[in-house]
Amino acid sequence: MSTPADPAAPPAAGKVYRIGTRSSRLAMIQTNIVRDALLARHPDATFEITAMKTMGDKDKVTALHSFGAKSLWTMELEALLLDGEVDLIVHSLKDMPTQLPSGCKIGSILEREDPRDALVMKAGSPHTSLADLPPGSVVGTSSVRRGAQILKQYPHLKLENARGNVDTRLRKLDDPASPYACIILAAAGLIRMSLTHRITAYLSSPTLLHAVGQGAIGIEIRDNDAAVASLVAPLTHQPTYLCCLAERQLMRTLEGGCSVPIGVETKYIPIAADGTSDKIEMRASVSAVDGTKFVEVDDVLDVDGEGRAEEIGRTMAQRMLDRGAGAILAEIQKNKEEAEAAQAQASATAPPPEKAAGGADEEPVDV
Repeated sequence: MSTPADPAAPPAAGKVYRIGTRSSRLAMIQTNIVRDALLARHPDATFEITAMKTMGDKDKVTALHSFGAKSLWTMELEALLLDGEVDLIVHSLKDMPTQLPSGCKIGSILEREDPRDALVMKAGSPHTSLADLPPGSVVGTSSVRRGAQILKQYPHLKLENARGNVDTRLRKLDDPASPYACIILAAAGLIRMSLTHRITAYLSSPTLLHAVGQGAIGIEIRDNDAAVASLVAPLTHQPTYLCCLAERQLMRTLEGGCSVPIGVETKYIPIAADGTSDKIEMRASVSAVDGTKFVEVDDVLDVDGEGRAEEIGRTMAQRMLDRGAGAILAEIQKNKEEAEAAQAQASATAPPPEKAAGGADEEPVDV
């Protein structure tokens, strides 16, 4: 992945650019952030938004980690991009697979919002932390990454899936009849939706490492579209770009996706007064789904460009593999394949589950 060159000239006055996005409330907020930034630079151009539901929005029954496709939230939008029906796509970067379809590339990564996860207690709860919750309390999350790390730290808690968009999950949480004591959401989504008043506490290491790319907005473009590449390149925030590049390379090396409990924390340390190199501080972990096995590494390494950022990701991933992460990932994959086989056998002899009709758009597990 490379950062496109800065544009030599603005787009022609009156040119129309089409922006693809998912139709959820949060996705639209993020797309408007991008559109407003582009309009500020190119007020004579027109930026139209094309919103759609993706596979993940349409199937509200299947557990998200059971989907085979890692491009659950991006595939249909990428088809529009490759067909020329849109000129760029706005994603939550964490939803973008580390291997993009042929003909597509990341054109820009905007400045990251707070990448941490957020603890949200049921309305009126007297508790202020996961440690406060009594044994057997139910934490709502569909993210295996969050679940594995929570069980490692707090084995006395229970986990239950919590699907739906942000508003739906909050409504489920606050329902007096619901089992949830709390849910875990990405802080960035709550901040962008002006819901910070619902955040009970921010979660970071050692409790919870966030998802790869969490909090960052990525812009996907066609890899042969120099005009759009030049259009979006100035929106890139270089520290965010380098950190996310390292994170994505770490995940690519470990061959993990949204259904694998890989957590990270990265920090960009700018060049010091004494002239030493810029650095990236990275902490990364992989966990067994039940939290009983765990590998974590951390280091501060020099970074002088995107090639070095990717090398940092590979280096940290290899250290994890050297410490046993490969065995954990192999066990996760084996269990997943066995579960999928059992599910397929059960589906062959049972009527298909009913899909939820209508309703608000889904959000990814790590929203």
